[in-house]
Amino acid sequence: MEKPSNLETVRIGVIGTGFGRTVQIPSFLKIEGAKVVSVASASLEKARKTAEEFGIEHFTDDWRETVKREDVDLVCITTPPIFHHEMTLFAIECGKHVLCEKPMAMNVKEAFEMLEASKGKNLLCLIDHELRFSNGRRKAYEIIRSGEIGKIRHIKYNFRAPHRGNPDMPWTWWSDANKGGGVLGAIVSHIFDSIRWFTGTEISEVFCQLQTHIKQRKDASGAFRTVTSDDEANLILRLHEGEFVEDATANISASMVEYPIYQNRIELFGTKGAVRVEFNGELFIGKPDKEEWQKVDVELNERLEGVKNTGWGDAFLTFARELIKTLRKGEISLEHAATFYDGYCVQLALDASRESNQRKSVVKLSEKAVA
Repeated sequence: MEKPSNLETVRIGVIGTGFGRTVQIPSFLKIEGAKVVSVASASLEKARKTAEEFGIEHFTDDWRETVKREDVDLVCITTPPIFHHEMTLFAIECGKHVLCEKPMAMNVKEAFEMLEASKGKNLLCLIDHELRFSNGRRKAYEIIRSGEIGKIRHIKYNFRAPHRGNPDMPWTWWSDANKGGGVLGAIVSHIFDSIRWFTGTEISEVFCQLQTHIKQRKDASGAFRTVTSDDEANLILRLHEGEFVEDATANISASMVEYPIYQNRIELFGTKGAVRVEFNGELFIGKPDKEEWQKVDVELNERLEGVKNTGWGDAFLTFARELIKTLRKGEISLEHAATFYDGYCVQLALDASRESNQRKSVVKLSEKAVA
């Protein structure tokens, strides 16, 4: 396999004007050697406004037009999940590097096909699990591997955001399970990835309960439509044995309708201590002989200005810097970044979670094939 050539400037095509407009494009604009050359949206007006806002030379409502451009090296797919499979396969076919939003796909079958298509292509194909690039999380990762907290026995993950508790929020694709909407795909996919990354092992069992608290929302015409996606997910997990875990379990609470404030916290409890990381990367360590968490000195990530401080934007900026640096050097491997294989393994857990919710019972992932 030949090594890809170095790129003096990484030319980027962004598909989607949600997260792509608010976080990805502003991040790339701050990075030397990166240039966003095309933006695509299902709405031509949104594509035009985004292009004008950021000085992007090309905009379109045909995403294939963006992918096929000869001056696009990297395609960023920031659309609803229902489009990830088709867009990724087309981008790979066109010889483009790919950064695909989470969840990777709508189901394991799609994720597997995306993984297979990426093999042997001299392309960097990644899933946007940017929280791996939070400085606090990277430090916690090192602490776990140093053996300072012993082997992990239990993980608690608490995510809450209040804004979807507002019943006046309009009905969008996020309200539609058939388009990949819901907290399980949007947030728990990140949580599954975090658990796998921190522990270095796989989820073996999942028990999941999904809930939809806001049952209806008004669409653009003012008519009420049924919400089919989940806005709350509660899960109990078991993990496979591994170098850094010992008969480990995990509890996950993820809600988009809980007041009053945003929280994104992971706590990992080991045989000799514990670590806790907050949304912005603040890091704490707990010891058996201390009653209080002790703060660990960590330099927080550079802030992405103009974006609410929830941790995602800052972590993406750091991720994007390393991504561009990697591509400029002509490399197709980036340490700590989530690969398509990681995305596939997360998709296994997502599918098992939906099956568990439907069956109201534990589902064993060990019974499912892993590529």
